[in-house]
Amino acid sequence: MEIPRKGRPNTWGVRTPLHLNPASKEKERYWIGREFKTKTEAEKALRKWHSDREDGNLTPRSDMTMGQLLDRWMGNHRGEDTTKEGYEPKIRLHIKPNIGGEKVVEMTDERLDDLYRHLETAPVETNGSKPLGPKSVRHIHNIISAALDSVTGPRKLLSVNPAHTANPPTERQIKAAEPDFPTLNDSETAHFLREIWTPCGNRVCDGGLTHHCLRDAPLWTSYAATSCRRSEVLGWMWDLIHWDDCAIELAWVVVEEGNTYRLRKLTKDGDDNAIIYVDQALMNVLKWQRERQQAEKEQLGLRWVEHGLVYARDGFKLQKNTLAGGPQDPEKVSARWRTARNRLRLPEDFRLHDWRASKITNDLDNHENPVEVSANARHHSPGYTMTRYGRRRAEGAKKLAASSAARIGLSSLV
Repeated sequence: MEIPRKGRPNTWGVRTPLHLNPASKEKERYWIGREFKTKTEAEKALRKWHSDREDGNLTPRSDMTMGQLLDRWMGNHRGEDTTKEGYEPKIRLHIKPNIGGEKVVEMTDERLDDLYRHLETAPVETNGSKPLGPKSVRHIHNIISAALDSVTGPRKLLSVNPAHTANPPTERQIKAAEPDFPTLNDSETAHFLREIWTPCGNRVCDGGLTHHCLRDAPLWTSYAATSCRRSEVLGWMWDLIHWDDCAIELAWVVVEEGNTYRLRKLTKDGDDNAIIYVDQALMNVLKWQRERQQAEKEQLGLRWVEHGLVYARDGFKLQKNTLAGGPQDPEKVSARWRTARNRLRLPEDFRLHDWRASKITNDLDNHENPVEVSANARHHSPGYTMTRYGRRRAEGAKKLAASSAARIGLSSLV
């Protein structure tokens, strides 16, 4: 027991014993209080400190901020590079500007709730001046929760993770806010394929390998005929095409990184060297693509640098001092797709990724084996495939009604 300062003979102060701070890893002692009116009150406060410390309920003293915690957590994260790349902009743009300077030990669930409501209502410049959607806010919550988990527990900064009692957007709210992605049925897809393989009819068009009008026809066909993602098709390699088995091994993808892009190993869903099976008709399309690419290589000579890519950067409008043969810019591929989409009058919001949704949905509509559909899409389970892509369509509902009526003899009543 100590009297804190001269001139205060009627107050009592008490300090902790010398102890190890688990946050700073250094020995320290500090004042529990200096304004106790009696010695008994000071002794009671010291006993409570000892009791809380033994029970692990004592919050260590630390000046660590949320920004510092997130930096340390990201530095120790063992996830895939693409996972960390997804975390980084959310931390930089939405978490640090709002709570990055606040102390970890002072973080509460109410403060996190305030952050989530702010992100759901305040315009965000990087989001087209619109607030973040429920799914993005929930992702931000998951990042914060995981970072706080790393300093929660006995002898750590926090005894309880405040994110566990916060109120981020619920799964129902996320699902309700998801846009209804457009799809093409089988007949619409067949019409599209006929159109893109029709030569333009220009006087210099021979309908073969040399004219650019069919330049992207094999690429669009690959998206329509498989359930591969944009990055996966752009990463197809010739030496991973199994011609005799009608199979394609997925080992590489072309991904965007900031303002650039690169070729890297496939790590999506932990799927190393996944294999999809296709029809012989698609293999014939790939053979046509190989012939066209070979003609390009002969024409370009030293300006072609071989990377082994099925859909490599070709020589069409190749700028001076630029080489062909490497990976294509995914954003430029999407821009060319928007041009083709508008020319063929497809739904204006139909993305390249919606070919994946169309393929999976049409397979399920035609009662294909969900296990095979899910495996070809590289989903973790058929249940996820059915929940995410099993969609109710009018023609399917009418077919169900007709089948049910026939089974119960409804047509014989009148």
